[in-house]
Amino acid sequence: MAESVGDFKAVKDFIGKNFKHFNASVVVSAADAYKKYIDNGGKMLITLAGAMSTAELGISLAEMIRKGKVHGICATAANLEEDLFNLVAHSFYKKVPNYRDLTPKDEEQLLKNKLNRVTDTCIPEEEAMRRIENHLIDLWKKADKDKKRYFPYEFMYMLIDEGTLEKYYEIDPKDSWVIAACEAKIPIFTPGYEDSTLGNVYAAQVIKGVVSNPHVVKNGIEQMAHLVEWYKENSKDNSIGFFQIGGGIAGDFPICVVPLIQQDLFEECKLWGYFCQISDSTTSYGSYSGAVPNEKITWGKLGIDTLKFVIESDATIVAPLIFAYVLAE
Repeated sequence: MAESVGDFKAVKDFIGKNFKHFNASVVVSAADAYKKYIDNGGKMLITLAGAMSTAELGISLAEMIRKGKVHGICATAANLEEDLFNLVAHSFYKKVPNYRDLTPKDEEQLLKNKLNRVTDTCIPEEEAMRRIENHLIDLWKKADKDKKRYFPYEFMYMLIDEGTLEKYYEIDPKDSWVIAACEAKIPIFTPGYEDSTLGNVYAAQVIKGVVSNPHVVKNGIEQMAHLVEWYKENSKDNSIGFFQIGGGIAGDFPICVVPLIQQDLFEECKLWGYFCQISDSTTSYGSYSGAVPNEKITWGKLGIDTLKFVIESDATIVAPLIFAYVLAE
């Protein structure tokens, strides 16, 4: 990451001076509480929903991981794969700044050009998706032959550790949050793996019989069991914080681990000790993404004294500011 400690300090000073009220004020409070929480020995799980990897959040998130400010990640499988797509095919991405003006015919032309649009950015199918797909298929087939099974992120870590993708790198690998997570050996939980491009590819290989065992990639129940063990181990001495970007399954899946342990396994464990959600979802008691933190008290996820913050804003803007604040010395 190009920024120096001084750059982070400048960002921290700027938002500390200018962010005084409303969502801006919550940004400062949440960032300051995050920093103090980690400094006091707490650990942090970050959840990633939305197209954060295509938005290149890795530029700041990777540094957070390297500096020990993140200890586990729960992401949509799309975020897991799209970080690596950007790593190996960055120059082939197409920006569409006028995306609001596109007609259905314009969209169809992007499809014909094998460009998959995410707001103002198109992911190139051949250079990104197919490039990684081919190497993953080899790993799936090998695991199938060897009667081995792994979590989705472990297959990605194999690609990184074996240097398979290095010849394709088009950005500084320090800006890849998946590489940073691999080097730090932290887990990446990806519930609903089949709901992703490479998850679809895996399903296709199973259907075609290329991979004979559909369980070569470990399933969601196994991921939850893995999360339970991770949570119990990492919360022995201090509580774990929950920093949620967006909503959906990436947030709903991991936050359930506490009531699972307490109410279903009938074991004692600490509640989440810090909670912050960045979301542009409007407050609503009928949706998970828009539910206020206090509602989670009734589900046994958060406590009365848990630090709670909700920032109603765009995570692509807010998250890097919070990360810079936390990284500032």
